[in-house]
Amino acid sequence: MNEPLPTTFSLSRNAFGKLVLVDAAGQTHEGVAPVRAFPIQAPDDGIALVSTDGREVGWIDRLDTLPAAIRTLVEDELSGREFMPEISAILEVSSYATPCTWSVETDRGATRFVLRGEEDIRRVDAASLLISDSHGIHFLIRDMHTMDKLSRKILDRFL
Repeated sequence: MNEPLPTTFSLSRNAFGKLVLVDAAGQTHEGVAPVRAFPIQAPDDGIALVSTDGREVGWIDRLDTLPAAIRTLVEDELSGREFMPEISAILEVSSYATPCTWSVETDRGATRFVLRGEEDIRRVDAASLLISDSHGIHFLIRDMHTMDKLSRKILDRFL
């Protein structure tokens, strides 16, 4: 892990639990939100700190270069905002025609969701897929080539 670098800003929580950034010029920005530039390919690289009006007021090159206290604040805020379960296995599908119900195992436990159509399965890169369910929740398959044989067979039917 890289050694923490001195930051040009400070970050804390106010009494309402909102993140407060004080930039290098001493300007205070309340209610900032961290936003990953590359949430799937490089989740720890390139994180913008965005104000309530959508302006970028800070930038983090790498999470592991932050002091521990600031890194914890950013990671806590990101985990509260982001919800993208990672599918490790596809247990079954109700049909190979859409809409259909998928039963999957994720890093957050077993679940079921409805896939509306094949267009809701998008390739992120050669091995990664992003699947959107009928409620707009995104599920990630980080590497479909490392999944079990049944899961790959089911995916092949939809790709």
